Amino acid sequence: MSSPTLSNRHGGVFRNLLTRPALKTLALVALCAAYIQGPLTKIADFQGAIAEMEHFGLTPPAAFAVVVILFELTASAMVITGHFRWLAALALAGFTLLATLIALRFWELAPGMDRMMATNAFFEHLGLAGAFVLVAISDLAKGSKP
Repeated sequence: MSSPTLSNRHGGVFRNLLTRPALKTLALVALCAAYIQGPLTKIADFQGAIAEMEHFGLTPPAAFAVVVILFELTASAMVITGHFRWLAALALAGFTLLATLIALRFWELAPGMDRMMATNAFFEHLGLAGAFVLVAISDLAKGSKP
């Protein structure tokens, strides 16, 4: 008879911990943290938000700033509360990919620290987008209506 695997011995403990609703909510808040902090920062410094939109060539910059603020806060709330979570998660994944391609064009930078930082941030954002896709898949798999 073989000895029990780590999964068999401790699976129940991990399952019990990882299936708690409070932990799921905390994880969803953490996943959305940048999409909550970013708009709050833009609201507190709206001129800075306009300058950011101008920097990336988005016009009209004030309108783009307002849309981004509303989108990020609304989609985050939907992911956290579960209201059309799958749709909001896919929207945030797409938004993240688009924003990453606009803001983190590491391949255009000269070799050095700035390029390395932008490269790391680019791939971190790809991972974040992937996490949102996994949230959507999980939500649809449990029976949420598409």
